[in-house]
Amino acid sequence: MPLTAGIVGLPNVGKSTLFNAITKSQVEAANYPFATIQPNVGVVEVPDERVDRLRELFHPKKTIYSTFEFTDIAGLVKGASNGEGLGNQFLSNIRLTDAICHVVRCFDDADITHVEGSVDPLRDIEIINLELIMADLQTVENRITKIERKAKTNKDNEALKELALMERIKETLNEGKSARSVEMDEDEMAMVKAFSLLTMKPMIYIANMAEEQLSDPDSNPYFLQVKQYAQAEHHLAIPICAKIEEELSQLEPEEKQEFLNELGIGESGLDRVVKAAYRILDLCTFLTAGEDECRAWTFHKGMKAPQCAGVIHSDFEKGFIRAECYHFTDIDHYENEQAIKEAGKLRLEGKDYVVQDGDVLHFRFHV
Repeated sequence: MPLTAGIVGLPNVGKSTLFNAITKSQVEAANYPFATIQPNVGVVEVPDERVDRLRELFHPKKTIYSTFEFTDIAGLVKGASNGEGLGNQFLSNIRLTDAICHVVRCFDDADITHVEGSVDPLRDIEIINLELIMADLQTVENRITKIERKAKTNKDNEALKELALMERIKETLNEGKSARSVEMDEDEMAMVKAFSLLTMKPMIYIANMAEEQLSDPDSNPYFLQVKQYAQAEHHLAIPICAKIEEELSQLEPEEKQEFLNELGIGESGLDRVVKAAYRILDLCTFLTAGEDECRAWTFHKGMKAPQCAGVIHSDFEKGFIRAECYHFTDIDHYENEQAIKEAGKLRLEGKDYVVQDGDVLHFRFHV
């Protein structure tokens, strides 16, 4: 399954334009609220120069990149958690994602209406965040109602622990704070994970700004507000121009890079968003390489070799024997596996090996 991120924000902030760009899709991006009435899903390849280099060295029959799934969710408005606008049906779509990409309008344009009547990124952020808090509060209150009798009447230890946690989260949400601000131990984190609380999810603020400000985003006072807000919440803020992203999506790779260089930004908004998502989700990439296929695989930092084998196939994990391993930097330098072996860079790793980002692995297993 690909990693998933929900693209949210108020109407007319550039969500659907960005979605069109990063997925090369043609979802509607009209200039009126609720143009997006169904969640649009697109899966994109994650750009990776290491995979490009492996393809150059191995000449495989297939080259497969990691993927990232973006869901464009209709513009939320005040009261969405209570069914205003298109309401809870879209909040439920966010619950299925690994992270939330919150698009914030950081440009002035009299021709594009703002649902709140003016451009104010901090107000817009707080509107959306409050709706996420209110939706979580409803979830937590429903859960408390369900387990309260079992906990207090039957004195069930697990139910008592869960009730205490839910009441702490409820208190925090009522203070206008996110569930992620509640201190929890590992058991409590596992307990709350089942409820997919929206304010537990990592957030990336995507500041959509005018083209002329993109090479120096700090010159945009709206972006500075978003960046400071994000830093205070331990989140990330990424400057983009959705219109430029849409133009880039129509270009061939060489033309695209030339255009990026001309703009003085080096990499696309998609690249920055995906890299940010990998950072906040603590994700890494291991690689497999050969004549049949060169491929990137996503895993969580700290996973051991058998778990990473299971990313490819559950049988690989069950019957894991060992992993033949070298780092991408080795193949990049020596250019073939025989030279890596002769240089003593090929390692045999067992069940306790913690896989590193950029490892090239070949698993030995028996089922």
